[in-house]
Amino acid sequence: MAARISGVTRASSLGPISEFMERHGGSIARVLRDVDLPFALLEQPEIIVPLREQFRLLERAARETGDAYFGARLGQAVSSPGLSAYGAWVCSADTLRNAMKRAEAGLATMLQTSTNLYVAREAGAIRWSIEFVEPETDGRHHNELLGVGYMMDLVRVYAGSKWRPDVVMTALPSGEPRGELERIFSTNVSNGHAMSSIVFDAALLDRGAFRPVPGSTPENAAHEPPVPENGDTLAALAAVTELALHEGYPRIDWVAAKLGTTRRTLQRHLSAHGKTFNGLVEETLFRHARTLLAEDILPVTEIAFRLGYADAAHFTRAFRRWAGVAPSVYRETAAGAA
Repeated sequence: MAARISGVTRASSLGPISEFMERHGGSIARVLRDVDLPFALLEQPEIIVPLREQFRLLERAARETGDAYFGARLGQAVSSPGLSAYGAWVCSADTLRNAMKRAEAGLATMLQTSTNLYVAREAGAIRWSIEFVEPETDGRHHNELLGVGYMMDLVRVYAGSKWRPDVVMTALPSGEPRGELERIFSTNVSNGHAMSSIVFDAALLDRGAFRPVPGSTPENAAHEPPVPENGDTLAALAAVTELALHEGYPRIDWVAAKLGTTRRTLQRHLSAHGKTFNGLVEETLFRHARTLLAEDILPVTEIAFRLGYADAAHFTRAFRRWAGVAPSVYRETAAGAA
């Protein structure tokens, strides 16, 4: 089939980007508006976002702040344990060695796809690398340097807050000046490599946690939407349709653009699974409607507006078609079942 669908990530991987930009004189609201992403991704870190859109967001944020090394600087403000349930689980391992194993094992299922982690031993040193296999290039280097920041913070859980790697290797051109990056990372920087990496003493691998992190397991992530597997086109489409819902009634052209494909290609992907875009949207709306009605907090009119309907009457007709009963009846039944 034609064009490859973008990989995805959780919004939590952006770290404290809103506060960080505010401190550096930028407007995250303006950036989100310019890249056409919902503000909800800052309030709901479990949201799934196309990886290519995170690249674009970081590139636009760099221009907003005038910082050519925005990703690297943001990476020094992140917290690995804060990377949703994934980060807490990784950082609660008994040793750095096992934390790195967890990071590799859980990355694609709990946090981010189209991304690989590699560990290589060279004499008494460890080279830990991160690779993005996403075809997009704009903003890629910011995301790579942000990833390096998370890797450094993970090591600090076991080596202490003052720890720095021996070398940070980047995929930036070999002729790129290194001075500013060396100030940001407080260590030596080497450019021109195939992947971004950190190099450190292998003796750290068996170090126990310097700053203990409360235990977590993959099961703790049950409340989070699953990260679509690489190649699971339908799940990726469903996740981005969920994202679109935060901007109103989902539009096919918006979803296709965010996944780096076209309306026609998206429709072909859906057709191959016996689905249509309208059907996918209705499944998403029905699922959200059931959740909101069961919570018994918002009036039906407010739920209708949140789901992109012009009024409660249109929502009620749609819900009756899906469930066979009116929203008010469904809510009463759900309350009785509880």
